[in-house]
Amino acid sequence: MRQKTSIATVCLSGDLEEKLAAIQRAGFDGIEIFEQDFIGSHLRPEDVRQMVADHGLEIKLFQPFRDFEGLPKGALRDRAFSRAKYKFEVMQRLGTDLMLICSSTHPEALGGISRMADDFAELGEMARNAEVRVGFEALAWGRFIYDHRDAWEVVRRANHPNIGLILDSFHSLVRKIETDSIRNIPPEKIFFVQLADAPVIEMDYLYHSRHFRNMPGEGDLDIACFMQAVQQTGYQGPLSLEIFNDQFRRSDTELVARDGYRALVHLMDEVNRLEDAPEASLLPEKVQIGHLEYIECVIRASDLAYYLEFFEQIGFGYLGRHKTKNVHILGQAGLNLLLNCEPSYLLAEEGREFGLMVSEIAFYVPDASAALKRSMMLGASQAHLQKSDTEVGFPALNGAGKTILRLIDANMDIWATDFDVIKRDDSQNETPLLSKIDHIAQTMSYDEMLSWTLFYTTLFEMKKTPLVDVIDPDGIIKSQVVHSLDNGVCLTLNGSDARHTRASDFITTSPGATVQHIAFATDDIFKIAGHLSGLDGAVLPQTANYYEDIQARFGLASEVLERLKAGNILYDEDEKGQFYHFYCHLEQTNMFFEFVQRIEGYKGFGAANAPFRLAAQRRLARRRNLSKAS
Repeated sequence: MRQKTSIATVCLSGDLEEKLAAIQRAGFDGIEIFEQDFIGSHLRPEDVRQMVADHGLEIKLFQPFRDFEGLPKGALRDRAFSRAKYKFEVMQRLGTDLMLICSSTHPEALGGISRMADDFAELGEMARNAEVRVGFEALAWGRFIYDHRDAWEVVRRANHPNIGLILDSFHSLVRKIETDSIRNIPPEKIFFVQLADAPVIEMDYLYHSRHFRNMPGEGDLDIACFMQAVQQTGYQGPLSLEIFNDQFRRSDTELVARDGYRALVHLMDEVNRLEDAPEASLLPEKVQIGHLEYIECVIRASDLAYYLEFFEQIGFGYLGRHKTKNVHILGQAGLNLLLNCEPSYLLAEEGREFGLMVSEIAFYVPDASAALKRSMMLGASQAHLQKSDTEVGFPALNGAGKTILRLIDANMDIWATDFDVIKRDDSQNETPLLSKIDHIAQTMSYDEMLSWTLFYTTLFEMKKTPLVDVIDPDGIIKSQVVHSLDNGVCLTLNGSDARHTRASDFITTSPGATVQHIAFATDDIFKIAGHLSGLDGAVLPQTANYYEDIQARFGLASEVLERLKAGNILYDEDEKGQFYHFYCHLEQTNMFFEFVQRIEGYKGFGAANAPFRLAAQRRLARRRNLSKAS
């Protein structure tokens, strides 16, 4: 039986009703009702209770109650108990029996475990009479209690059935408290568990908590280790998300709620597998990606000859076409590109206006049905596309923007059933110009980057690399790489808050598209550059200053430098190897192509060259706009 899932209303943007609707649709069982959301609502407690029930949810926790324990006897302490009595009455009307008290930061609070335990013992009697419970949580910035071990000692000494402990992964992990200390806490005394991840940043704990928390798996904290310790106590209560994040509070409510549910379900599955209890998991295993089976692009039918000629220049041969649709296959070295000219197909309208766009990315997986099941249980959205009776049906997921993600396995021979194929052995390319797709760059709003990183890393067996800043002449672009374990499939996710960066411009000028560029790997970068040199204006030119700089930085041989200049090829190196790459822009599309050659063990993406690529793209766009205007 799976544990109940919950999310704090403070995690989401919108009013209380909007939050409840999003939480319900995401699949949660209940909520933590944040005091500000309740107080800010015009509804009576009974009305809130009914609205929560109407959404099929339960109020698992009312929070927070601050600055209770350790106050000196007198007016301050009396007021704290009076406030608690009022909150218990509100809880009764709301229909919840558990309140969170976070450790005090009050300037007049006094230390002493025994003093605080006595406060909670007295409060426990009030709670018993009100038929509610109280959970004590150690804030990382608490004045005296900032460690869950000390909070547990307060609860232990209070020795009251209505007083228990609330554990929060952020407070424990950001303080680097050993999670082994959780394992010996009796499960009946753990009243509630809250989960939040975060990047590791050296800063004030309170500021860190209020602005930089994120979903489990989106940060750097070892949430799985924390949850293993919790699980080993025998705790079976709710698992809840409490996320304070500026980005989430301005993001789409539905998106954040869906991401939260995905992160929580994935975490529970991961912990079951770490505990060697896969039978407790409801999800199929993470999906291993074999390779990219194909990339499909929509184009104008009138541009077909143009693109056939371009792709021929970079080594693609014509392999055939779809039996019932105006879709053409190009291939080399196991790489498949589909050019879709169907006027009614996905993104076709946008393609007619803005030129070539990627509409589908197909992943080859061991079991497409199991992959689909996992994706649905993690809250993904299945795409239902029209097909003829003769076509193979294979799963399709809605990806970022209007891009479709396909799942194909060995039982689905689409090339034999759906296409009239001239040849599949690519024998016309005795020495292919390209070896594989090095990476695909997807561009989206910055607010969506965490969401799609989470999507890929929870559905597929993929890893992420640290987020990096790419300097654009008009702002900062954030870039996040996710890749399969063997690096056979690699995606770079890019986003920007700045309005005039290349990333933001692409989103505006290519509505619905997310693939901004495809990077092809080659074993001979100079040969590819030579093939494309005749395409007027297609290869992105670099400056003389750039080549003088890399000569000074790397001490390249003069003949190598001249070849780089001649092909407008950029260069980078690290301690493991060298990297050659250049970019090709076609006038009929807002996306572009990159060609890369990795020498020895170079693993990066030429990030040092990104500012020069972006500056060159800006110059190219300005020149083309002036040309059109004239």
